[in-house]
Amino acid sequence: MRVYIGCGGYSNDDWTAPGLIYEGVKKDHFLQTYAGHFDAVELNSSFYAIPGLKAFEGMARKSGGRTRFAVKLNKAFTHDRAPTDADFDRMLQSPEPLREAGVMGPYLAQFPYSFHRTAENRKYLQVLTERFAGHELAVELRHASWDKPEVREGMGEYGLIWVSPDYPPLGGMPEPQVHVTGDVAYLRLHGRNKGTWWEGGSAAERHDYLYSRAEMDEWAEKIALVADDLSELYVFFQNTTKGHALKNIPMLREALDARGVPVKTPEPLAEGAAQDGRLL
Repeated sequence: MRVYIGCGGYSNDDWTAPGLIYEGVKKDHFLQTYAGHFDAVELNSSFYAIPGLKAFEGMARKSGGRTRFAVKLNKAFTHDRAPTDADFDRMLQSPEPLREAGVMGPYLAQFPYSFHRTAENRKYLQVLTERFAGHELAVELRHASWDKPEVREGMGEYGLIWVSPDYPPLGGMPEPQVHVTGDVAYLRLHGRNKGTWWEGGSAAERHDYLYSRAEMDEWAEKIALVADDLSELYVFFQNTTKGHALKNIPMLREALDARGVPVKTPEPLAEGAAQDGRLL
């Protein structure tokens, strides 16, 4: 199993704080610096506006072929749920430079908690699946009504990747388990900040959580149990606030290595390739 570990987004201004990886780094060099530390990234900007070909060309060039990109579907597909044919065309065609560079990961469909398991929503998910046929599509379903073996079995039959989440223990959402629906698995670690998950005014507040070493050991154990069933695993930390993810990723790498699950760490960038920073 090849493990890819990264963060939700790379344009994190929090990381310019002293001692973090973007200290002294210009924003134009964020991705180059990021690629020196992580071999995967979840692209958030596509949720708000689908980048064009040139933008994706720039991402492929700046990352130097070192980082896999999971591309989040635009909100037209998951929150508005009224995508046009033009939306589909742009979402499918624009990331072509990533495919050509060999760094395209799965698409991510992040549905909101309000997307319950109803007949209408099941039909919509089937239509979405058909339109993205031939592409890896990971689906995050936040309402507990979807958290059933028969749902995952159906997703496996359609080639969908179940997104295994880690949420605050508030109830009403899927349990924190690694579930496998194919050769590729996808894990999103949101943090466990119970006080801000529903009341937080921003994503940064909701994800303001630093995992303990014991919590990282817990996830490493769960990953090790399914390692033989997978060819690839993507793990994305969403707790980028205040650089929490930068502290947790080395913990998870160490915990996985200790359990016989090898994790590749990117080689240092060549001198002068980008303004350097430090990973905690």
